[in-house]
Amino acid sequence: MTTLATQLALQLNESIGLEPPPQPFLKWAGGKSQLLAQLLPLFPKKFNCYHEPFLGGAAVYWYLFSLKEKGTILFDGVRLSDINEELINCYIHVRSNLDNLIQELDFLKRNHNPENYYKVRELNPLNLSSVQRAARFIYLNKTCYNGLYRVNRSGKFNVPMGSYQDPRIFSAEQLIRNSYALQNVAIECTNFQTVLDWAEPSDFIYFDPPYVPLSKTASFTSYTKYPFGQEQQRELAEVFHTLNDRGCKLMLSNSWSEPVINLYQNFHCIELKASRAINSNAERRGKISELLVINYSPDYSNPT
Repeated sequence: MTTLATQLALQLNESIGLEPPPQPFLKWAGGKSQLLAQLLPLFPKKFNCYHEPFLGGAAVYWYLFSLKEKGTILFDGVRLSDINEELINCYIHVRSNLDNLIQELDFLKRNHNPENYYKVRELNPLNLSSVQRAARFIYLNKTCYNGLYRVNRSGKFNVPMGSYQDPRIFSAEQLIRNSYALQNVAIECTNFQTVLDWAEPSDFIYFDPPYVPLSKTASFTSYTKYPFGQEQQRELAEVFHTLNDRGCKLMLSNSWSEPVINLYQNFHCIELKASRAINSNAERRGKISELLVINYSPDYSNPT
């Protein structure tokens, strides 16, 4: 860590990465924070390298990292990836350039208002430095409507500003814990198929792809300019089967729907309950069923 991060770490009495544990610093549709208690007994207790090819808000990784720090789950290497270039650029700067990122975020926070929001939104990321792109990404994520990350077909972010009185754009202390948890972690911008080039027997891979929509009007896969439809869901299932044959430990989340269950019917299919988070109508944000697929038997004899 560099100067600013080191100073803040000292102020936190060397508790970085321990208490409180790192938490998601981004809002992300379909984030798994609310499901962690249900996932806890289902995680393998020991594995080699952890892979997460659909990183998103990284709630599962932050949780696994905290469990590793406590010694309740054992693993070595970590490789995190996503096809969203802005997202991955953001994580790289949290890991390796936190001082400059915090300075950029502080500037955006001090100048936040509706006029500046739309000015920042209209900026072309390609005309910014990589650290400015990372700060812009976090700023828009924490101030846009409903924390929704959505892009059009050309990849342009197009979400209006949210109606927050005083949005908490960032917490330096929180970002330091995230940075600590990302040290020595491989972070790659790539598609999910690339995990086939990396994963080895006894590695643990968690897949959290865009979900198969439960209805025609419920479809939401605009996290990037790249489509993720039925063809990609089938390709993902093929990757899952290949990694299973390789001897990897696998976990996958998706919607509780017949098409998905059919793709993974030879594995353990578990029903979880989650709350809707995207629907603009609060009355329609009730509990829904989600599918969790694993290819191993959970070790309930050693609860964490």
